Amino acid sequence: MKITKSIVLPLSFACVTLVSAAYAAAGEAPRVDRTQMEKVQKILDDTLLRFTTDNSHTLIGLTRGVYLDGVGAIFTAEVIVVNAQVSIMHPLPTKEEVVQMRKKKLERIPILRRVLKDALVSAAAALETVPPDEQVVIALILPRYQFEDPAGVPAQMTVQATKRKLLESKGAALDALIRVTEN
Repeated sequence: MKITKSIVLPLSFACVTLVSAAYAAAGEAPRVDRTQMEKVQKILDDTLLRFTTDNSHTLIGLTRGVYLDGVGAIFTAEVIVVNAQVSIMHPLPTKEEVVQMRKKKLERIPILRRVLKDALVSAAAALETVPPDEQVVIALILPRYQFEDPAGVPAQMTVQATKRKLLESKGAALDALIRVTEN
């Protein structure tokens, strides 16, 4: 089979164009770089470490954030809202301690909800290159001890809104725009 110059030149041009496009796509800077994500992760860690005046809660690990093009920025963390006072010598809390833990946890859930809403607004402001119509989301896992009564206490709390809404609204209007999911 004989290949003529008239076919080789257009095919070569098409191949070069495809390869160039692939290299350009691979070399594009991400819309939201790790520096922005890490800044928000650190702010959220600091916020979750200090959301109560006493030190009876625990941030498990560090906040993790990912950016999904076309979706937005998503941050996850895990927080034990109230620590059980257990040790080798005291492996299970008393019934009274369990009741006190539950009471304290129920008091802290609304505080945590407010803290997360404020953190969501701060995250939106810090994520300069997230497009305005994409989401900013914070999802918290709230683990429970086996001896706890789970009724009325969420195992997960998520707050989310579009970046535009977070930056343009204030006060009660902002609260109405932030979607809070607890389950």
